[in-house]
Amino acid sequence: MSRTHRLLYRMTGSRAGGSVAGMPVLLLTTTGRRSGKPRTTPLTFFKDGEDIVVIASFGGSDRPPGWSCNLRDDPHATVTIGRSNLDVTAREATEVERERLWPVITRAYAGYARYQERTTRLIPVILLIPLRDDPASIDG
Repeated sequence: MSRTHRLLYRMTGSRAGGSVAGMPVLLLTTTGRRSGKPRTTPLTFFKDGEDIVVIASFGGSDRPPGWSCNLRDDPHATVTIGRSNLDVTAREATEVERERLWPVITRAYAGYARYQERTTRLIPVILLIPLRDDPASIDG
């Protein structure tokens, strides 16, 4: 489904595949930690001021999603929202940031709370911080 989702999203500028379960979707392109190749994943997201927030839930799996492992090795990535691209640097939310954001996230989509119940790992909240010298801006 991910390959089809990416294709539809790109072909239509997010008119198809631009939301899932009422939440907006972006395409996150990371660098594969083993292959060194670009890896693109559609993800739901939230905005927190200028930052973009994504959740490394992997459906409540005990393993983290590959894209979050890629970001751990190389935090530089590209985000596509609609037809706009933005270079970002990723970091995991601090404990204080996660405590503030988690209730907002689970109110928007209760599935994240269920995913957290399925796993013993603390599901990371990842902040994608736009590079400040990037002239592109995304209104999400």
